[in-house]
Amino acid sequence: MKSFSRYLVTAALPYANGPVHIGHLAGNFLPADVYTRYLRANKKDVKFICGTDEHGVPITIRAMKEGVSPQEIVDKYHHIIDKSLREIGISFDIFSRTSNEVHHQTAQDFFKKLYDKGLFEEKITEQFFDTEKQTFLADRYITGTCPKCQNDRAYGDQCEKCGSTLSPDELINPKSTLSDSVPVKKATKHWYLPLQNYEPWLKEWLLTEHADWKNNVYGQCKSWIDNGLQSRAMTRDSQWGVKVPLPDSEGKVMYVWFDAPIGYISATKELTPQWSDYWCKEDTRLIHFLGKDNIVFHCIIFPCMLKAHGDFILPDNVPANEFLNIEGEKVSTSRNWAVWVDEYLKDFPGMEDTLRYVLCANAPENKDNDFTWKDFQDRNNNELVAILGNFVNRAFVLLHKLCGGKIPAFHLDQKDDLDDRLLQQIIQAKNEISDSLEHFKLRDGLFKVIDLAREGNKYLQEKEPWKKTDQQMAVDNCLHMTMQLCANLAILMNPFLPHTAAKLCKMMKVVDRMLDWENAGSLKLLSKGYPMNAPELLFRKIEDAEVQAQVEKLHAGSVDANSSAGSISHDAPLLAPVKPLIQFDQFDALDLRTATIIAAKKVPKADKLLELQLDLGFEQRTVVSGIAAHYSPEEIIGLQVTVVANLAPEK
Repeated sequence: MKSFSRYLVTAALPYANGPVHIGHLAGNFLPADVYTRYLRANKKDVKFICGTDEHGVPITIRAMKEGVSPQEIVDKYHHIIDKSLREIGISFDIFSRTSNEVHHQTAQDFFKKLYDKGLFEEKITEQFFDTEKQTFLADRYITGTCPKCQNDRAYGDQCEKCGSTLSPDELINPKSTLSDSVPVKKATKHWYLPLQNYEPWLKEWLLTEHADWKNNVYGQCKSWIDNGLQSRAMTRDSQWGVKVPLPDSEGKVMYVWFDAPIGYISATKELTPQWSDYWCKEDTRLIHFLGKDNIVFHCIIFPCMLKAHGDFILPDNVPANEFLNIEGEKVSTSRNWAVWVDEYLKDFPGMEDTLRYVLCANAPENKDNDFTWKDFQDRNNNELVAILGNFVNRAFVLLHKLCGGKIPAFHLDQKDDLDDRLLQQIIQAKNEISDSLEHFKLRDGLFKVIDLAREGNKYLQEKEPWKKTDQQMAVDNCLHMTMQLCANLAILMNPFLPHTAAKLCKMMKVVDRMLDWENAGSLKLLSKGYPMNAPELLFRKIEDAEVQAQVEKLHAGSVDANSSAGSISHDAPLLAPVKPLIQFDQFDALDLRTATIIAAKKVPKADKLLELQLDLGFEQRTVVSGIAAHYSPEEIIGLQVTVVANLAPEK
């Protein structure tokens, strides 16, 4: 395998025409961030590059809708997007803008070099023109009936109802979105990049040298190449965008998919004077993270541009994800069927890592996946709270209760097979997580973190230090190992859950450099006698009412794309009615006691029931609880629960 001196990681530039939604996070921002954090933990020289794409039709369409200039739109949404991504923990080295002067100059220099080398084709073609507005119409300014599903609100580039890729010429009864008039064809000159000239090179570079790329990426590219590439226009008629740097090009700007990927180069220029080390030296590894709708641009068109230019390196991998649907339906920004990141941060303050966890655990790495609020709740409550958070909390509580809150010594003469097994599990987890991240299998890596926390709960349950208060060395060894596992978990979770890792480091009173990847797998992360801070809950449970409110919000805000009135859907499910009122004396009759679960087992022939043995302090009692779908018997022993002590028994 080729060795690299530095890494350049990019996430696809979002259009600055609206906020980012969780589909953007799952598709490219979160995978890129997890991978970059892993590289940094391994002390690699890495730059993480992104910014807003501020040209193109979506910008001008939004400007028309809001009655402002395109510049006002990009200024507004660049700030919103930047703030949202930073708060959710996306750790860019730079988040730039394609409206910056350095980008315009970089893109124009790039275009001019290809022009001077004679690599463009000049063509005069007929394109749709709005005679009332006296302007050429880009694809998104044209609507009509989709020839495939008969949706009468399809755009000139895509039908959002059936997902088909279209061209304006394919639309039935096309009309201008600017004036609602029927457009006419008018001659115009543009510059084309003859992609067909690069087919032999692409077949060698992409289909042979990079046959190990993800199947969804390789398959889509192979299909395009097998069907034969054609010349593609690199310019457009518009007043908004990077102006074409040629004589006789008034009213011409670069096609947004020509200038946008050059934004990676211009942003790196802004970031560092050594930008050319990352773009021009062969020992740099360039990796693009993106969603599947950007595969062709990053794997065929941009590489052809880079190859034509000749001064820049090519991508070494493009681990694109598929799409994330929401509640069984495709994300649609035009219908407002989306979960917006800025709104999530307001609704769930302090729970940034919960969203990161759920999106990573459900990442559409190989196929489209579905986000539901119920799954969001279940993963938070049953995995983050009940497994990871539960283990850490138990470890700290027991440390403060049995060892005065200080790391105890480890007595080698008391070491047993359970201690050896836990160490091997830590080392194995580190190796498996490393392998998963190296191969862009982030879901597998995340699950290994949770599995390791699950093993910690199992270790505590088998050791039972709370029962061995008269065997201090056994207690010491158990809690020494347990706290070393907490430190290892902080390192291993950090790429995925950085806010939680920082919180755990604060509880352990350690500095950030402990999170270096080389430290994982060690049992010497916390020294004997070192005092720990009091435990804090890493996660909180999410209640049914919170989830129900989000489902209602999603439905209430959704615009019916097929309604001419643009009506709002009000078919959201209702909250369950409040039960009948009770009097205080009825509530006062309840005798609520705290009990400790001392034994648990599944009830035969019952999927939802666990039989629990409870210690109430004054007696032991057997109860049945319908929690088997959420907790295993092993992980709840030792937990405390609230019991209605005077509830009449039933069979």
